[in-house]
This record gives sequence, C-alpha cells and structure tokens, in this order.
Amino acid sequence: MRFHFLTHPEVDIDPAVAVAEWGLTERGRERARLAAPLFAEVSAIFTSPETKAEQTAEIVGEVVGRRATVVPGLAEVDRAATGYLPEPAFWANYQEFIARPNVSARGWETAAAAQVRIADTVAALIDQALTARDGDVLLVSHGGVGALLMCHLTGTPIQRLVDQPGQGSCYSFDASTRQLERGWQSIEEALATR
Repeated sequence: MRFHFLTHPEVDIDPAVAVAEWGLTERGRERARLAAPLFAEVSAIFTSPETKAEQTAEIVGEVVGRRATVVPGLAEVDRAATGYLPEPAFWANYQEFIARPNVSARGWETAAAAQVRIADTVAALIDQALTARDGDVLLVSHGGVGALLMCHLTGTPIQRLVDQPGQGSCYSFDASTRQLERGWQSIEEALATR
C-alpha cells in the first residue's frame, strides 16, 4: 500500500485575506485536474483544512470518484503570528524556521513541533489504512508539511534540501515500511514517468 503526498498548485495570494483562506488560481485548478490520473487508484483522500488544499483535494476527488476528508493535523505550519509576509521577508523567516527547528521564528509554530504533529497525524492515518486494507491513500497538503514529513520518513535533519521543487509537487512512500518510493516530482514530471 502506498501513500501519496500532493501539495496544492498555484495560489491566489491576497494580503487582505487570511493565508489559510487563499484559494487556487485558475492555473492551479488546471494543474489539480491534470494531477488526478496519478491518483486514480486511491481508496481515500485526506486533506489539510486550508482552502487551497481542500480545493485541490476536491478537484482530484471529483475526477477519481472519492470524497476528501479534512484532517486538521495536515494543516500548514501555523504562521498566524505574522500572517502574510511579502517576499523576501517570508523566505528569510522560513530560513530561520528551518535553521533553528526548536525555536519559534517570529511566533510561528516551531519546525520541530510541526514535524511531530504531522508525523503523528500520518502515522495514525497509516494505521487506519493498514487495518482497512482498502488501497492507496492520497494526502493533500502544503510544501512545508511535505518537507517535514519527508525528513521524518528518511531520518534526515530538518533542512531546505528536502523542500518541494514547486507548488503542485508529489512523492510516494510505502505505508508498511515508511520508505520513500519516489521523491519529489512536479505533477508534470510524475505524469511523464508513471
């Protein structure tokens, strides 16, 4: 049984709207539809509660005939303390978040705490899936969440080297062994190599 991790594609960034409520751009919606065949065999879809992830999961779910279930533990790193940060301030703060995983970067959830939350959430979903034995599972979430989970799965220290190559990327791992089967690929790369 495989678990697939998919990050939401392009987002409509609006500083006047709470980050968790940002939705997909039209291009993001197109790429979510494009991604759906990659996950045609999944028996379940679980998504972060943030709008951009929920929209991605709904689009994929409509194509593959599965309804997505919202899982709060798959939410993005809590950045409510700063809200929207324009570039390059966001990336400077993200670098601090990664470089010092046990220290809050300007009030953000720490990388270490986020990683524990994410790993525990995914472990519970794996246990549930292995008990049900229904088939592969799709997790729809965010790049930072995926990077922290990948570090956990591979035993790699938290670092930028495992960041997604861009929004709308995916990887897969074996549910039983927790071993990566395929590292980060864009939706388009994954389609080309399947």
